[in-house]
Amino acid sequence: MSHSVGQVAGFAGVTVRTLHHYDEIGLLVPGDRTAVGHRRYTDADLDRLQQILFYRELGFPLEQIAALLDDPTADPVGHLRRQHELLTARIDRLMEMAAAVERAMEARKMGINLTPEEKFEVFGDFDPDEHAEEAERRWGNTEEYRETRRRAATYTKEDWKALKRESDEIHQAIADRMTAGDPPDAPEVVALAERHRLFISRSSYTCDHEMHTRLGEMYVQDERFTATYEAIAPGMARYMRDAIAANAAQWA
Repeated sequence: MSHSVGQVAGFAGVTVRTLHHYDEIGLLVPGDRTAVGHRRYTDADLDRLQQILFYRELGFPLEQIAALLDDPTADPVGHLRRQHELLTARIDRLMEMAAAVERAMEARKMGINLTPEEKFEVFGDFDPDEHAEEAERRWGNTEEYRETRRRAATYTKEDWKALKRESDEIHQAIADRMTAGDPPDAPEVVALAERHRLFISRSSYTCDHEMHTRLGEMYVQDERFTATYEAIAPGMARYMRDAIAANAAQWA
């Protein structure tokens, strides 16, 4: 059984002109002709066309496709194995791209207008997008959350890097005091706790001493915050909580 060029074009979703071109360059030469010279495609031709379209979908140039299909050492199983490997790689890549798009969507929700590469440069292994949904669920109806989003939407990559640098400096100064043996209510430590509060007020949202105290409690109650501070110095989450409480007590 054979098929006309128009039928094959309909089957395969390509144009008649494409099939003519494949014939002209020797990539897909019809296996039969009518008495007046019209192209007729056999089932074997359709199998070859399927292979051609598969490799075209993956971006292979026509010359390379011809070399692959005409390789005398290749067999049908070999082609299937190669196609499976290529498809698996394409699926993995598409999944990575889909995940990147999802992260970008979440970043937009958070107001962080950075590319994935810029976010990695600024935040390192910490991905703020992973916590976007939870943050919106827990605090989305608060003015603090809305204020944070408004400010975040205005920050450039350099702004984020400067804020992270300042935050790291504050945390490291507190960690240094802790490892030096200063109690959390020591004047120098309390001053650093106040600097921490003012930094939050300037960078994210207006953080009064009551709000700051609640944050300090969260640092020891939420294991993720605890892990962040413990990674700076063992015992720091509790030390931060106590220093913040001591600072708030001064202003009560």
